[in-house]
Amino acid sequence: MRPRRFTANGPLKGRIRVPGDKSISHRSIMLGALAVGETRVTGLLEGEDVLSTAAAMRAMGATITRDDSGMWHVHGVGVGGLLQPQQALDMGNSGTSTRLLMGLVASHPITATFVGDASLSKRPMGRVIDPLSTMGAEFTASPGGRLPLTLRGLSPAVPIEYRLPVASAQVKSAVLLAGLNTPGVTTVIEPIPTRDHSERMLRGFGAELTVDVAADGARIIKVRGEAELKPQDIVVPGDPSSAAFFVVAALLVEGSDLVVENVGLNPTRAALFDVLRLMGGSIEELDRRDVGGEPVADLRVRHSLLTGIDVDPAVVPSMVDEFPILFVAAALAKGRTVTTGLEELRVKESDRISAMRAALELAGATVTETEDGLIIDGTGGDPLPGTAEGTSVVTHLDHRIAMSLAIAGIASKRGVEVDDTRPIATSFPVFESLLESARA
Repeated sequence: MRPRRFTANGPLKGRIRVPGDKSISHRSIMLGALAVGETRVTGLLEGEDVLSTAAAMRAMGATITRDDSGMWHVHGVGVGGLLQPQQALDMGNSGTSTRLLMGLVASHPITATFVGDASLSKRPMGRVIDPLSTMGAEFTASPGGRLPLTLRGLSPAVPIEYRLPVASAQVKSAVLLAGLNTPGVTTVIEPIPTRDHSERMLRGFGAELTVDVAADGARIIKVRGEAELKPQDIVVPGDPSSAAFFVVAALLVEGSDLVVENVGLNPTRAALFDVLRLMGGSIEELDRRDVGGEPVADLRVRHSLLTGIDVDPAVVPSMVDEFPILFVAAALAKGRTVTTGLEELRVKESDRISAMRAALELAGATVTETEDGLIIDGTGGDPLPGTAEGTSVVTHLDHRIAMSLAIAGIASKRGVEVDDTRPIATSFPVFESLLESARA
């Protein structure tokens, strides 16, 4: 355990740059490993989750190196060319790595065992096992469809048409990745749009992929198998999920005026910033541009008195990872914020609804937990009381809980003690040093 008390230390000023987007980083390594030739990636997130993906692709035959300038070089094996790994693939804490790599392996004639840490081993994999089993893969999983599990791929696999029962970019991506090495056309029907990095990047690498919108608004995504992927040069934009912590911090801490540079603003990811603006947050886009097919801007954020709102559950898929930090913003808003439709948060790295309710209550917030969300009555802009000496909030090995409560701490009177900061390294290893530099 590595506990730390985060305390108020003045406004956030100047300019900072957050690390590369985690979703795009994972996919650039995976698709680079399936292309023939060298893919070069600049701005890759070098957190533990992405490094788990890189290690797994190396174990299945790709050559992946990092040069002294920080550029990553991926020499791929071609679609269909993945090799039998010689040992279990250790996914650490990364649900994205696990579910997407299960899709890749499912249509290759290899067997792979997936293992992970205590938190990942509690997360359900059934939602990926179901469609991949229909394509012909075989699974031997721990009780409840959890890790450790062994997957035996089938080649040629069977193309399917699969309608997502829950909004999940990971399940969508797993089926599309399995479809790359499956003869014919694999179809995913997505009733509620989720982050579309896989579709954008698959097209960029040369896959034959189409997206149509049905009369009921569902997205119909088709990928033609036995694809030949072409290597790419990729610039990874800053991760909006990481930028979210600094955006909320600057909104909450009086006197703050902060520019967060190079933030990815893919519309399937950036709903948090829209919600914060609806609450009265001053978030200005500077120099909006396209980087590698993704919209990007610098965000200028100034301290604002936020007002509580009823958050439209329709935005959940495009900000599902940002609700923990939104809860912190709501705790200091004027009036009541109501969130619903958040059942998915109960099966993340932790039960983020219960974990955030308990943590915010310890920090002095007024919170009511419901079956599918939280109701938060804010302080009207006053700092939270913070946690008592000797009392720590429990992060449950969840990086987003830890970072959200760190921001609650710098917007509190006596600080917030976080029980363990180690999980932060899974997605944002420089979080603490960047937080110090923004307040210097």
